[in-house]
Amino acid sequence: MQAHLECLSHTPLLGHHDPAQAVLDEVFAVQKAARERVAAFKPDLIVLFTPDHFNGFFYNVMPSFCIGTGAHAIGDFDSLAGRLDVPFELATQCATHVINSGVDVAISHDMQLDHGAAYPLEHLVGSLDQYPVIPVFINSVAAPLPTFKRARLLGEAIGQWARSTGKRVLWIGSGGLSHQPPVPVYAEAPDAVRRSLDGEGYTLSPEARAARTQRTIDAGKAFTQDPSVLHPLNPEWDQGFLDLLQTQSYQQLDEVANDDVSALAGRSAHEVKTWVAAFAGLSAYGPYEAGHRYYREIPEWIAGFGGLSAHPRQN
Repeated sequence: MQAHLECLSHTPLLGHHDPAQAVLDEVFAVQKAARERVAAFKPDLIVLFTPDHFNGFFYNVMPSFCIGTGAHAIGDFDSLAGRLDVPFELATQCATHVINSGVDVAISHDMQLDHGAAYPLEHLVGSLDQYPVIPVFINSVAAPLPTFKRARLLGEAIGQWARSTGKRVLWIGSGGLSHQPPVPVYAEAPDAVRRSLDGEGYTLSPEARAARTQRTIDAGKAFTQDPSVLHPLNPEWDQGFLDLLQTQSYQQLDEVANDDVSALAGRSAHEVKTWVAAFAGLSAYGPYEAGHRYYREIPEWIAGFGGLSAHPRQN
C-alpha cells in the first residue's frame, strides 16, 4: 500500500476547556487508534493540508494556497513548537508540478504554522519531525476564500505528483467540522484588530498571545452555557459531509457556495476543504475505502469533532 489517509478535527481548547472525561477518553481513543494506523503504515512522506488562524498568514499577503518548502510551528495554545522536517527539493518539485497542472499556489521557505498543523502531527504522529512532511496551507478564514472545487483540484494535482514519487505517502487533513469560534471578520473589526489581521499579529507578545488564548477559552465556556452566543454546530451538515467523503462523492461540493457553507455550518467550517484536498490527493491512487469514522458534537471545543481514515482499494 503506497498511500494512507487520516483526517481529524483539531481544537485549540484541548486542555483549556474540556468536555466530560468520558468524551475526552473517547476522543483520545480515536486519536490513539489513528496513531497506531500511521505507525503501522510507516510513511516515507506526509502531505499535511492545514488551515491557519491569522498566526502565519495575514491580509498583507493572503494566498488561497501555499506549499511550505520549510516550516516551523509557533506553539500556540500549548501545541508543539519547533521546526518541521520539510524536504526542500521534494516540496519544490511538488509546487512546480501543481503550478504546471494549472493550479496557482504560493510557496514559503519558512511557513509559520499554528495549532492547526501542530495538533495533527502531535496526535497522529507524535512529533513535528518524526517523518518528512510537506505542509500545504489552505485559506479557510480570510475572505475571499477558495472554493471547494479549487481545493479539490489542488489535492488532485499534489496526488498525481506524490504517486509519481513512488513514496509511501500519508495524507492528513486537519480541521473542521462545523464551528465558528471568535475569529475576527475584517469588515467588522476595529482599527487595532485590522492592523493585527494585516500582519502585526505575526509576532505577538506573550501578553497579547495569552489574551488571545483567554478570549477563545472564554468563548468556549460561554458557548457551553448558552449555545446562542455563537453560530450553532450543525451535526446534520457534518454527517452529510462525511458521507460524501466516505462514498467518494465529494465532487458534489464543487457547486456549493462559500456563503452557504458559512450560513449552514459556521465561518470556520471552511477548514473542511483540507479534508477534501487530502481525499482528492488519495484519489490519484484510484478508488479508496474509507472507515474508522467518528463524530461527536463537542460544544466545549466549539466544534463538530470528527475523524475519518482511508486507503486505496485493494484490487
